[in-house]
Amino acid sequence: MSHHLDTPLAAQNGQLFLDDLYVFSGENSTVFVMDVNSNITGVYAEPGFHPEARYEFKVHVNGADVESLTYRFSFTEADAAGSQNLRLDALTGGDAREDGAAGKLVLEGRTGETAAVDGVRVWAGRIADSFYIDLSLLARVNEAVGKGTAVDLSGWRPSEAKNTFAGTTVETIVLEVSHEHSTLRPGTRIGLWAATKLATDAGGWRQINRAGHPMMWPIFWPGDTDFSNPANTRHPSEDRAAAGSFIAERVAAVVAATGTSTDPEGYGQEVARQLLPDVLPYVVGSPAQFGFATRNGRTLADNAPEAMLSLVTNMGVPAGLTPATAAQARRAEFPYVVPA
Repeated sequence: MSHHLDTPLAAQNGQLFLDDLYVFSGENSTVFVMDVNSNITGVYAEPGFHPEARYEFKVHVNGADVESLTYRFSFTEADAAGSQNLRLDALTGGDAREDGAAGKLVLEGRTGETAAVDGVRVWAGRIADSFYIDLSLLARVNEAVGKGTAVDLSGWRPSEAKNTFAGTTVETIVLEVSHEHSTLRPGTRIGLWAATKLATDAGGWRQINRAGHPMMWPIFWPGDTDFSNPANTRHPSEDRAAAGSFIAERVAAVVAATGTSTDPEGYGQEVARQLLPDVLPYVVGSPAQFGFATRNGRTLADNAPEAMLSLVTNMGVPAGLTPATAAQARRAEFPYVVPA
């Protein structure tokens, strides 16, 4: 069945919504993980990955404004059992930024099965979601950010926090690349983002959604449920010019109203500087951690919501949850996730 972008509701599809992005060290390797298609709102309407979409990991090297390495995944229609064929292509140099570039075939495989070749391993399929947060806490911060008012945690009881995502599932793509890779050597400083792209009737591709730092959309664009915000289609190199003032002003208003900074405008500008461009920083081969003080990659265990909410408000925002909350949804060995 054709399901192109030109169909009015084509882009409004959970298969194209990036829920989370991770990068961390694996077994003498770098591990990239992207999650899409959460069933948090109920039974997901379209299982699996979109057969007319691309799912891309984009890698910037040593602070470059643009990516010089792209890993592109594509999937076929699902068979009667729900399994899909997958294909991974690698694009380097200038091709990494070109939708029209074919790239080089790395491997082919099937969802639910491990595929491996020459220092690369892939697993894709439905998993238990390792993300954890009590969404009632996010709602309190959302209200303050949206209205420019003080953060009211007077009724928040961290000891009573419940993981809203308990028992939910997502589709995931796990890519593991050996440290022997010519670009992804230990010590290399990279910036990572992910994008979903959908085929158009005109024969091209349109970027539908993207992800870099965790919680950016829930905090700053919580109402963007239909991918209408232009931030979805921007390249990260455009972020500071397009959204720097917006984020700085939102943060400044919140910390001014809450009284957590003597220089709200300066603090807002610093937060915008740290979060834009919206790429996840990581030093290859180093221990990953996404916290309030250190943001170097992101593991499946990190309490990213607590770190981001605290950064935006310039105060400790206790989430009441710990990595143990979702320990059953991750594991130490490849593919590092737990199939649903």
